[in-house]
Amino acid sequence: MTEIAINESIVKAYSVLESGEPLPFEVAMVLAELPGEDVPDLLSLANKVRNRYASDAEESFHSCSIINAKSGVCAENCRFCAQSLHNSADVEQYSLLDPESVLRAAGEVYKEGIRHFGVVTSGYGYRKINPEFLKIIDILDLLQEEYPELNVCASLGVLGEEPVKMLSEHNVAHYNINIQVAPYRYDALIADSHSLDDRIDTIRLLGKCGISVCCGGILGVGETMSERVDFIYALQKLDIAVIPLNVLVPINGTPLQGTETPAVTDIVKTFAICRLAHPRKIIKFAAGRETVMKDFQGLLMLAGTNGLLTGGYLTTRGRDVGDDRQFMQQLASFSEES
Repeated sequence: MTEIAINESIVKAYSVLESGEPLPFEVAMVLAELPGEDVPDLLSLANKVRNRYASDAEESFHSCSIINAKSGVCAENCRFCAQSLHNSADVEQYSLLDPESVLRAAGEVYKEGIRHFGVVTSGYGYRKINPEFLKIIDILDLLQEEYPELNVCASLGVLGEEPVKMLSEHNVAHYNINIQVAPYRYDALIADSHSLDDRIDTIRLLGKCGISVCCGGILGVGETMSERVDFIYALQKLDIAVIPLNVLVPINGTPLQGTETPAVTDIVKTFAICRLAHPRKIIKFAAGRETVMKDFQGLLMLAGTNGLLTGGYLTTRGRDVGDDRQFMQQLASFSEES
């Protein structure tokens, strides 16, 4: 990559700040190869684009928390996941939690000011409505009754048409289902026990029923920088509202145990390019923020991000909600001053 090509691409990238239009794919591919000394410039641009256009999203800073409402015993062979029966990770296994446990967990984060709460279950999903799915619907209803200001979300895997319609009727705020990586790399890097097309079909069904989709992926599973760009632009075609970006937390007992964390400069570039490709969307930093990125998480949060997942994750620890609330306030102050 020549210095002239890099400089021209940086100039072209600034057009996003002026127009609010997504960064062209070919420019993103050049920016993916930026040397480390130029990355701070890209980060600064992404932060400015976030400050100018992300306020057009449903809120200026999106924070959410989740509960692992059904853990383990999953027949799918996702390579990163501790809950897969194909892996030997030491993870707690349990069937669907009782409503009281879910309500209690929601109440704890609600008191801390969190207004998005997701109910997550392990497994392939629900092609048809069954007794367990109806129990989940009851839990979602109870959450909305108990906390009327809470945006109740769900992540239940692949869905058929009837379950999607029922979720729509019960006012689910967001539905999370990730594509994880560039579509053509899904089988090799994520899982081959199911098809990514099943997930994309679910996303399209959700869109038809008016359910806002939360869809992103995971960095550090063996993909290249150019494949990350392909992943980012694949999301454009799916009309996603919220984009969660995870950094792999390697778990013992999974095929990705011991995987080396991607370079911070590459992760920063990925976040910044995602912002430039999606100027008006919610881009949420999820797993790996405090455990993998550690001292660099503040830097990454300023790479165009306007959301975070707080509290615990599915099978790995998260960050205290109170600490994150203070962290978000400090970031907001920084953005106002900058």
